[in-house]
Amino acid sequence: MNFIIVKHTLEELKDLLDQLSNEDFTLPILYLGNSSIGQHSRHIIEMFQCLLNSYESGLLNYDDRLRNNLIQTDTDFAIKSIQDIIKSIERENKNIVLNQIFYENYVSIETNYFRELLYNLEHCIHHQALIKVAIFQFENIQVTENFGIAPSTIEYKKQCVQ
Repeated sequence: MNFIIVKHTLEELKDLLDQLSNEDFTLPILYLGNSSIGQHSRHIIEMFQCLLNSYESGLLNYDDRLRNNLIQTDTDFAIKSIQDIIKSIERENKNIVLNQIFYENYVSIETNYFRELLYNLEHCIHHQALIKVAIFQFENIQVTENFGIAPSTIEYKKQCVQ
């Protein structure tokens, strides 16, 4: 597993949050269905936390995440949470059982840590794309050119230029 890509993507999010005031972080954004950058950031962070917290037991259920409102209201706390994830993300692959309820149907699927880490990376990038829409309303916010763009899309664009 290439942990560098996961860490880089989380660093991009951390760098964005470092530029936002708590007021901007919690501002409802019309184009995001009145959700905030903070709410999207909390969702990203808690999905990673849920995976990491489930590692030892090998039983994972993303619906059981904590939903800590401090993550979505305090940029410093959100940044600290991202730093904690980055420090602990490098782990050995191991089998994991993913448990989920879909419309009253209980589902249990065999998966592994690397597969779930990849899922979280793709999920993170998807939410970063949504956050990128929100930051257009702020004048002095800087993100990298590829913020919120899937690695496969970046590679495809490189091939098209050649």
